[in-house]
Amino acid sequence: MQVSEGTPKKSLGKKLGMGCLILIGGFVALGVLGAIVGGDSQTTEGQVASSTQKADAVQSGVAAEEPADTLTGPQRNAARSAKQYLDMTGFSREGLIDQLSSDAGNGYEVADATVAVDSLNVDWNEQAVRSAKQYLDMSGFSCKGLIDQLSSSAGSQYTESEATYGAKQAGAC
Repeated sequence: MQVSEGTPKKSLGKKLGMGCLILIGGFVALGVLGAIVGGDSQTTEGQVASSTQKADAVQSGVAAEEPADTLTGPQRNAARSAKQYLDMTGFSREGLIDQLSSDAGNGYEVADATVAVDSLNVDWNEQAVRSAKQYLDMSGFSCKGLIDQLSSSAGSQYTESEATYGAKQAGAC
């Protein structure tokens, strides 16, 4: 870009700096005004967090409820770990308990892992559908082969009923 002789030369940096200051000042003013007028901002933030948790729960098949206050510390921690696993991939009840209690997993006591998993409101059929879809994304399976994989003690450890539901809903049957 060329500047003609008669045009005053202003530094681009000064223009941008002044614009940024005005923009930041505007945000600060809006924040102060919002704090004064909308004294209920914590409720709004809580509602947003709750909505996000509900959306995550729908995706993972786990209810967004917090673990019961009756859980011990290790059980609460195991429940948190279980929810994190369920956010990543599909798990059967038995598979999740094994993951939480194995030395290669989290190393929780089996009893604590069991109580933690059972404290969550999990749709195990939906978990079976998620797992079935993940298997089908990796490889082709017959209906029977997928049900066997989902229900095998060496596989995902779903019940026969959950495995059948998952395979059918995933389109393998």
